[in-house]
Parts: sequence; C-alpha cells; structure tokens
Amino acid sequence: MSSHITAVYQGVDGAYSQLVLQAWFGARGLDVRTVGVPSYREVATSLAGLRADAGVLPIENAIVGTVRETYDLLAEYDAMPIGEALMRTDHRLLGVRGASLSDVREVLAHPLVIAECGRFLASLTQARAIPCEDTGVAAREVARGGNPSIAALAPAPAAALYDLTELARHCADDPRTFSRFLILRPRIDAPGVLRDLQPSARRKTSLVFTLADAPGTLARALGHLDAGKVNLSKLESKPRLGHASDHVFYADLDGDAADASVAKALDGIRREARTLTILGSYDAHDGDPLEAGGEGADGAAHATTAMTYVQPIATAAKSPKGAAQFPRVDRDSKPHGTVLQVGGVRIGGGEFVIIGGPCSVESREQIMATAQAVKAAGAVMLRGGAFKPRTSPYAFQGMGWEGVALLAEAGRATGLPTISEVMTIDQVERMAAQVDMLQIGARNMQNFDLLKAVGRSGHPVLLKRGLSATIEEVLSAAEYILSEGNPHVALCERGIRTFEQATRNTLDLSAVPVLRERTHLPILVDPSHAVGVRRWIAPLCMASKAVGADGLLIEVHPNPSEAKSDKDQALTFEDFTRIVADLQRVPAAPYAPVRV
Repeated sequence: MSSHITAVYQGVDGAYSQLVLQAWFGARGLDVRTVGVPSYREVATSLAGLRADAGVLPIENAIVGTVRETYDLLAEYDAMPIGEALMRTDHRLLGVRGASLSDVREVLAHPLVIAECGRFLASLTQARAIPCEDTGVAAREVARGGNPSIAALAPAPAAALYDLTELARHCADDPRTFSRFLILRPRIDAPGVLRDLQPSARRKTSLVFTLADAPGTLARALGHLDAGKVNLSKLESKPRLGHASDHVFYADLDGDAADASVAKALDGIRREARTLTILGSYDAHDGDPLEAGGEGADGAAHATTAMTYVQPIATAAKSPKGAAQFPRVDRDSKPHGTVLQVGGVRIGGGEFVIIGGPCSVESREQIMATAQAVKAAGAVMLRGGAFKPRTSPYAFQGMGWEGVALLAEAGRATGLPTISEVMTIDQVERMAAQVDMLQIGARNMQNFDLLKAVGRSGHPVLLKRGLSATIEEVLSAAEYILSEGNPHVALCERGIRTFEQATRNTLDLSAVPVLRERTHLPILVDPSHAVGVRRWIAPLCMASKAVGADGLLIEVHPNPSEAKSDKDQALTFEDFTRIVADLQRVPAAPYAPVRV
C-alpha cells in the first residue's frame, strides 16, 4: 500500500517528533511528508482545520511524566489519536566539527531533555544548560553559530542533518528512557488511507474528566472500571484552571471504547463525572521502543520542510458522502455538547453564565466602576465595546485600541475574563492578545473572511446572529469558524428584524431549543439588543434561562442617560443586581436532544 501523507509536528528537522512520524508511517508502507510548526497547539489546529492529514504530539515521558497539554488539546480540538508510539530518547551531545567536549560551555536542549540528562550535564562542570524549544532547533542553532563552545543535546540523525559531530553518546541518566507519542488524524474528513487502517489487537482509550469535590467521587467513578474488569493504565490530576478545589483527571484505559465492557464502564464514569471527554481509542504500541535512527521505510532520512502555517489540503477538504450539512457544529458530532473554557469560566455544560458590562467603553472610570459592580452582583465575565459598528457615521464609534486597553485593565483588576467585538481581519491578532473572547457582531455574521480569521486564531469566539439571519445561516457561519480549526465557539441570539416595531428587534427565544437540538455549541441570549427598552429586559432574562440558554449578555452602565451608545437599553447597577438575584429562582430547562 502506498500513499502520500502530510503530517505536522512541533519543531524543525531533527526533532524526535519528526523521527516518530517517519518511523510509524514508514513501518506501514506510507510515504510521509513531515512539516514542522511552532507549537503543540498549531499541530492540533492544523489537523482540525484540515491543513494536514496527520500529526504527532508527545504525551508522556518515562522520567518527567505526563505532557498534559496534549490531553488538553485533544479535548479541545477535532483531532483524534489513531496510534501510540514509544521512542527511545538516546540523546547525543552534538557540536561543530573540530570541537571537543572540553570546549563546551553552553548546552542547548529542550527542558525535558535537560531533565533526562541531569547527571551528564552535572559532569560538565564548566558548562550550563540553556533551555530551547526543540531538539531540532537546538542542533540547528549550534550549526548556525559555528561556535565550538556551544553544543546541543539532540538525536543522532540531527548530526547528519546539520553537519555536526558527536561529542558524547548515551547522555540520558537511564539508557532505557523513552517518550510516548500519539499519532493523530482529523476527527472528520481524514484521508481514506488513514480511515481504512485496520485496528491492532491491542487498543487503548484516553479520556479527560472532572468530578465534584466530595469524598468518594473518584472511588465511585473508578469502581465502574473494576466492575467491568477494565485495566486503568494511567491516572493523573491537576487543579482545574480558576477552581482550586476542582480537579481535572487524565486517564488511559486498556481496550477500545467500542468494547462492551469499556463502553459500560465509561457510561458509569459519565454518570459520576461533571464532565467527561473521550479523546479516542487507538492502537497501543507493541514491541520494543522505536530507535531514533532517523530512517524511514526506504532506509534514508526523508526530506522535510519547516513551515509556520500549513496550507489546506484539497483532498481532505471534501466531506465524506452522507456527512451532515454542518459536520462540525451538528449535535451528532458531539452529542454531549461543548463546554468552552474562557479564562477559567465554563460556558455550557449546565452552568448558567452572566456577562455584564457597557455597550461601549467610554472612560477608565466608567469601565472600572461597571466591572466592579457587575462582579459584585454575580457576573462572571465583562463585556465592553471598543470598536462600534454604528448605522450613522456620526454616532460614537468607540475608543478603539485605547478602549481595548481599558477593558483589559478592568478585567485584570476584577479577575473577570473580557469579551469585545472585532470588526476587521487586521484587528484579530492584536485583539486576541488583550481580550479573552472575540465577539463577531450581528453585522459581521456573514463576513466570511473575518470568520476564517478568527477561526485560524484559535481564540474563543461569540458569534451573534445577524439582523435577518436564519438559523441555517447562523450554523453555516459557525461552520466557517470551526472549519479553520477553532472549536471554541458560542452562539448568541440577539433578536432579529421583523415587521414588529414595538421593540428594537424581535427576540426569537424559539431559536434556543431549536439550536440546542441542532448543535453542540453553547447558546447565549442578549436581551438588551433584542428589546432595546430597559424595563422589558428583566422578563426576557428569566425567559431565556427557562427556555434553556447557557447564559446572558447584558448591558450595564453607571449612568444610562449619559451613555454614548444604547442608553435606552442599558441597565443601572441596581437593575442588574436585582435581575441576577431573581435569576437564581429560575430553574434551568432540562434538555435531552430528540431527533424526529
């Protein structure tokens, strides 16, 4: 079987991840073109955005333990593991030609490699270790510098790639040390050769879950594994971001999620857990760890190209026959729903969130006072516009980047994650660096280039329904964002334009249950923009929660009569406080999607 595969890894030529790809695909008779990208996250987004056929991420090291970022990324993005690979990490000290071990004063190495080679580095009494982002980068920089006093810890193939010489071999503290990697493919639209690979006899399943912080919850959850005779091969935990008492658990099980015993155990864990994400089932590594020989199936190192952005793969961009119209946003792709993490705030998953703040940032005093007031009342995020699309060119257009900076300052001062509207492609990167969630406003819902740009950013996005958009068009706009690899999207119903003129817009609350059935994405409601009249906002807030929304976006101002935009719909601090208190008495709507 022969096929061309484009696979991404973090780093540059000579990285262990690249060698794993060459060895794993070479053993299966597949020709792989490896492409280096700057970060683990870009490996995940390249797969989710169909800019690569396959990828690899390290997940565990025998000395320093779990690479938790890999578990977290697989929980966030549409990438799934198809195989596990163990590679022996036989580190060599590489220097420029003519150098000797006694010349070395600095050693460039990845932090994990430094940890693995502690005793060897301690023996180099005249040298210090310099952390570097990748083993391939370390070797490349030594070659570029040409300085005999600087060496790199890297795999043996890097010496040939960069014309370096080995100054020392077998530098790891334990010669048996290895790293564990996961071979990945896009969750949907994978090329046929990867979809058609036959599973091996030995399978593993990885998952991430959270539990209530109460005695016995972990024991009850794991008891389902014991009852089903399912072996737990790995379990670790860490505090959940922003919630010191809650923990995230990372687990590996022997067996496939489709196996009856494993499926029953996972159902039991799901009943005990607050959240459960099954990352996927994949072929377990069988046999001895791979050796970092740098050779593919043809016995020669494969040529590679280091890139910072991988172009879309035309063959992978086609949806498989019979796929849903919106394969990424459709409820069937994630039946249990998506939960967004925005600066420690969870949107979705049964938690009702309230986002409060002014329509526009007008001054430091205004945004700081509002941030403090909405937090005291119970809001968990802060809204504030800096760039305002207005119908009239003479209306207040916002403070621009000064407003962004003030919003970010207020967020830091109160600990509230922030959300603000982005209007143009050239604003996306800078805005994402300062606010926690990007808002696509109603007027930009079908600005497809902007949707693609926020999709490539990987930053959380709130997508507002357009003034006259149908539900199909909302889902299509969300699909644009997710198709670029960004799964962090929430939808917002903010009223649509109808013949009725008693209110600013017509709040379509029927869209909430319809969207909950159609998509796994969280759904917020903005009653302020919908009704446009302060005294009618409270009942619509109650109705939004009752009908099943995941949260509210509400406009609040210290002195609404002086607001520079939307003064008729801005709530006073007292109004907002009363509404938040009243919402506590409204039960959330139970929901189970039903297909008719």
